[in-house]
Amino acid sequence: METKQKRVIALGFFDGVHLGHAALLKETTHIAQQMGLSPAVVTFDVHPSTFTVGQSVPLLNSKTDRADLMRRLFGINEVIFAHFDERMMRMSWEDFITDFLVQDCNAVYLVAGHDFHFGYCGQGNPYRLQAKCAELGIGCTIVPKIELDEMTISSSYIRTLVAQGEMDRAAVFLGHPHVMTGQVVHGKQLGKSLGFPTINVQCVESLLYPALGVYVTKVFFADGSSYPAVTNVGVRPTVDHEDRISVESFLLDFDGDLYDETVRLEFYDFLRPEQKFPSLDALKAEIARNVEQAREYFAQHKNS
Repeated sequence: METKQKRVIALGFFDGVHLGHAALLKETTHIAQQMGLSPAVVTFDVHPSTFTVGQSVPLLNSKTDRADLMRRLFGINEVIFAHFDERMMRMSWEDFITDFLVQDCNAVYLVAGHDFHFGYCGQGNPYRLQAKCAELGIGCTIVPKIELDEMTISSSYIRTLVAQGEMDRAAVFLGHPHVMTGQVVHGKQLGKSLGFPTINVQCVESLLYPALGVYVTKVFFADGSSYPAVTNVGVRPTVDHEDRISVESFLLDFDGDLYDETVRLEFYDFLRPEQKFPSLDALKAEIARNVEQAREYFAQHKNS
């Protein structure tokens, strides 16, 4: 009978996968390497606040992007998404460790942050986690808070930055550009008629959208190749009369069909707020200017 693989597990929600999370994930992969085990993450599919506070949190990342960032940037082998529901919310902190993490997930070492709370009413805390792990004979590391600019790095602060369009500062606290992944869907072909054919990227609606406006971005394909781009996040007031937010990217020096492809957008810089132009010619001239701004950005930031 095949035995389940033993795991070193990092605990948390990991929205944004920021520099604070990076410390946990690096510690996890380091310990797993020393022990010859698999580095893994246990997280939740929906934010616990949805149940505990009754309020949905607009997240920085989809499940797909959270898992991709952890695997791609930190070498995490497995990302286990636990379903957060009424049963999980009411589970005692002891049962969460013994029944779920140790028995179901085969954890032999746990890594958590200084502010990690878990179990019914958040009664589990780092001190209790360490004590229970010692009792069970499994390893445990609590990672202290990580500060930058005399601020504790947090997902909530980064959400504020993204909501304000401050992508350069958000990237400093994230440790990487803000990302959104989605499928390329058919649009109204308006960009093409203006000489700037765009791709419409359908992103998860529950996500936090960046401030409405135009950004310097890169578009990554599934094969790892990428193109610099200008991306508009907004309602297109010059050509549309809908309130639905769309994400459209004009890829520089690209010619091809991307329909139904899944692409990843990386946001680098905010160029301007979305605005209504007096004519399509004025819009076309502004898009051309934004394209040149994007070229200048990447010329100055060769490593982006």
